[in-house]
Amino acid sequence: MAGHPSADRASDLVDPVTYDLVIAGGRVIDPETGLDGVRDVGIVADRIAAVSQSRLTGRRRIDARGLVVAPGFIDLHSHGQAVGECRLQALDGVTTALELEAGVAPVSVAYTRAAEEGRPINYGYSASWSALRMHVIGGVPLFGGTNGPLDGLGSPGWRAAASPARTAVLLDMLRGELADGALGIGVLLGYAPEIDPAEFVEVARLAAEAGVPVFTHARPLVEQDPGVVVDGAGELTRVAAETGVHMHYCHVNSTSTRHLDRVQSLVEAVRAEGARVTSEVYPYGSGMSSIGSDYFRPDRLHILGATGTPQDVVYARTGETVASVDRLLELRATDPSGLAFITMFADDRPVARLAQMFAFPQAVIASDAVPFVVEDGREYDPLQWPPPAFVRTHPRGAGTYGRTLRMAVRETGLLSLAETIAKCSLEPARIVAGVAPAMRRKGRIQPGCDADVVVFDAERVTDTATYQHSVRPSTGFAHVIVNGEPVVSDGRLQQHAFPGRPVRGRR
Repeated sequence: MAGHPSADRASDLVDPVTYDLVIAGGRVIDPETGLDGVRDVGIVADRIAAVSQSRLTGRRRIDARGLVVAPGFIDLHSHGQAVGECRLQALDGVTTALELEAGVAPVSVAYTRAAEEGRPINYGYSASWSALRMHVIGGVPLFGGTNGPLDGLGSPGWRAAASPARTAVLLDMLRGELADGALGIGVLLGYAPEIDPAEFVEVARLAAEAGVPVFTHARPLVEQDPGVVVDGAGELTRVAAETGVHMHYCHVNSTSTRHLDRVQSLVEAVRAEGARVTSEVYPYGSGMSSIGSDYFRPDRLHILGATGTPQDVVYARTGETVASVDRLLELRATDPSGLAFITMFADDRPVARLAQMFAFPQAVIASDAVPFVVEDGREYDPLQWPPPAFVRTHPRGAGTYGRTLRMAVRETGLLSLAETIAKCSLEPARIVAGVAPAMRRKGRIQPGCDADVVVFDAERVTDTATYQHSVRPSTGFAHVIVNGEPVVSDGRLQQHAFPGRPVRGRR
C-alpha cells in the first residue's frame, strides 16, 4: 500500500487518496497503540489503509459520528460454526469465530466445507483430541463435521483406556492435523475425567514441540468431585509448567463454579514461574452441552449444577425443565447428543463474581456458542434469516459481546471501554498469533491490518437474547465489516455477504 497515508496526521493536511470505504468521524479505539480519539478510517480492498485526523475521501462512506470504531471481536470458543450461527455472532460484533476447545477432525475437510458453503465471518479450527479418540478407540468414522465432537460425548467407548500402540496412533494423527493447518489441539478432558493423566502430558508435549496451544476443558475440581483422578486445575497448571506448552484454560468461569479463587491462585503461581497459561470467560450463569455427557448424569449434576437436581436441566429441543431423575435418564437414553442447559448460578449477575471473572489472569471474552437446536418434527433451512421461533440455542451465542459491554462497562464500571475491547479483540488475537500469523493483522485498527471492524453505540449496545428467546440478536452494533465488506449495515444483516476467510495454522 505504498503511497497511502500510514499514520495519524494533523487535521489541516489533505489526503489525496480515494479509499474504497471510509468510516468517518467515529471514536476510534485501537487497543494495541492506545489510540482513543475521533478519526477517519480508510479501507482499501480488505485492509485498513489509513487512520487519520483529516477527512478522508471514499467511494463509500459510513457516518460514525457518536459511535465507537473498534477491531472486530474474535471468539476463540464457538461450536456454532454454520451460517446461521455465524450470522447471529456477526450481529454481536464478531468478525472471527474459531472452534478451538472441541476442535474438528479432519480439519482439512472442515476448512473445505466452510469455504464451499461460504461464511459471513472468518473461521478456523483446532485438531480435536476427542474426535480422534472416538475414531482410534471407539471406531467412529471421521467426517470433519464442525459439530462432530459434541456428538457421542456420553458414549463410554471413546473414553476407554488406550494401549501404548493406540496412543501412538492418536498422537500421529494429531501431528497430521497440525500439518494440515489446525490452530492447536482441543482437549475435552472434562468429558473423559477418568483418562490416564499421562496421555494428557503426551498431548501437551506434542503441542509444545509443534509450538501450538492446547485448548483444554479441564477435569472437575476436587471440591466438585472428591474422587476425580486428578484435580482439574492442578493438572492443567502442572502440565503447563512441566511441558512448557501454551495452555489455554477454556471457560474457566463455568468449570470452576464457586472455586474460582483457588483456580486463580494456581494459575497466577505457575505464570509467575514462567508458564504460559491464558484463559477465557463468558458472562452467563448457565452452561450447555450434550445431555448424554457425564455432567448430566443424575449422580454428577452437583459438579456444575446450582442445586444438583434434575431441575437444573432444561432440554433445549423442547424447552422443558427436567422434572425428575427418570425423565433425565430417558432423555439421556433417547437423545444422548441433544443439547441441554444446566444452571450453575441462580443469579448470573452478581458484581463480585463478574469482577472475579474479568480479573482472571490473561482472561479474554469467548462465547462457547453452540449449534442451533431444532424442535422435533420441524425443518430449518440453514440460510433462512431470521431463524424461526422453533430454533433454539444458548443466548451466549447471540449476546456474549453485547452483554459484556453492557455489564462490564456501562452498568458496573469493572472495565473501561478500551479494556473490554482489548479482551474481545487484541488479546484473543495474540493467543492464536503464534500459530496463525494472519492473526497478527487482526484485533487492531492500524494501517496494514485486516479490515475487520465493528462500529457500535457504546451507550445502548446490549444483548437481547434470553433462555426463552435465544436467537434474538444484540442491538447497538451499527456496522460490522469483515475483510473490507459490510456484513452488518445500519444494524441490519446483509444476507448476501459471505466474506469470511479461513484462519489456518502454520503448515
